[in-house]
Amino acid sequence: MPASAAKLLIIDADAPAAQSLASFFTSDGHSVTIAATAAHALELLTAADNTFDCILTELSLPDMPGMDLLRTLAKQHRATAVIVTTAYGSVESAVESLRTGACDYLVKPFVDGELRQALDRALRERALRSENVALRNRLDRKHNLANIAGSDPRMRKVFELVRAVAPSRTTVMMTGESGTGKSLIAHAIHQHSPRNSKPFVEISCGSIPETLLESELFGHVKGAFTGAHADKVGRFLAANGGTIFLDEINSASPGMQLKLLRVLQERRFEPVGSSNTIEVDVRVILATNQPLEKLVQTGVFRQDLYYRINVVNITLPPLRDRISDIPEMARFFLAKHAQELSRQIVDFDPAAMTALQRYTFPGNVRELQNIIERAAVLTQGQIITLQDLPDHVLAAREPSTKPLALIDTSDDAVPWVPQSLEAALREPERRIIRKALIANDWNRQKTSEQLGINRTTLYKKMKALGMLDDPEQEQPAPRLAS
Repeated sequence: MPASAAKLLIIDADAPAAQSLASFFTSDGHSVTIAATAAHALELLTAADNTFDCILTELSLPDMPGMDLLRTLAKQHRATAVIVTTAYGSVESAVESLRTGACDYLVKPFVDGELRQALDRALRERALRSENVALRNRLDRKHNLANIAGSDPRMRKVFELVRAVAPSRTTVMMTGESGTGKSLIAHAIHQHSPRNSKPFVEISCGSIPETLLESELFGHVKGAFTGAHADKVGRFLAANGGTIFLDEINSASPGMQLKLLRVLQERRFEPVGSSNTIEVDVRVILATNQPLEKLVQTGVFRQDLYYRINVVNITLPPLRDRISDIPEMARFFLAKHAQELSRQIVDFDPAAMTALQRYTFPGNVRELQNIIERAAVLTQGQIITLQDLPDHVLAAREPSTKPLALIDTSDDAVPWVPQSLEAALREPERRIIRKALIANDWNRQKTSEQLGINRTTLYKKMKALGMLDDPEQEQPAPRLAS
């Protein structure tokens, strides 16, 4: 007798054979439904209240070839295990059935023990499939682009690039400050690619000593160096068929850069201490927290490697430059940590959200997540308040109160020169912005807050008005915020 009853669907046009099979499984405690045609079976499967654990289908059906039904079941009902039954078995049909998605292939007449074993195997495979689907769904949700919150136009452009480049094998280069979410984007590219069932391997080149980095990436053989007591598989081989993400590539030594160039060009390498060449099929994603162009100019980074990896470049803006994204991201992290803590924490009060938006986040998205996690752990209520935020965030919540002198833009004594309104407003706007910048020691964040515009808009206005090279910015006293 089975540990638990299963819900079975038998598809067979031979009524006596189907009824005999149904009686056998019913006596074992299972629930059985019979369908004489493929159409009836698919109708039962489509019904909301008919979810079957296992289907036993005859290959010879009056209204549809059995193999066509198998293909339909594989596409539309993948969670249901399928056992093929036939009175005319052959090696060819058995192989094709199993390739199409069947769990087992039984030739009539059946033996009782054979039936029970086949059903047991099918139910175990169904449980494994369900577990894999659940794990895949959780992984997809974790790295879904919708979860990498951001309505900023630059982030939307990043999402479009991810969707466009993911299906290919193209090398991707990401640039951005530490904590801007480069690892999340790399995971998203992998999850949206045909390689998502294969390994995703991540390594930070800056966190591993130069003497060990080659071994970590390419592996080594026993005795290759002191302490190499056994063969080791490198990260490139571990990622074979999947994706490898090399973070902080800017920290790689010149020698390592040369080895990486060969791997990227030929997809082959030798483990440390070995002369055997290994070939791999791996998609490479790289990231840097420093502009590689400047490192190339100074000779720190190889020019040929730079041009080899700079195929598709994704630039991630710092969080302080996309203030409008903070509420959405903060609420996403809050929901995530509240679920992990099994607590009902629903939102932020307006003052707390304002404080978060005024803070400059030098640690970017990673720092925001840490701040929200801390708040979720410490809060005593269902709403995050100012008291739940760390002191350094609260210290930035009050804007500068230094008064701005009003500028008289009307001068009736000045003769009118025919010009567009846009041109006429250009100089007064320049004077107002410059005065605000001076009052705030050229801190663009505070200036944009006082003027009621975001930092990006301020930057664009400064650029259009020729203020980026203002000589006052070069003085040692002012504090730059860019």
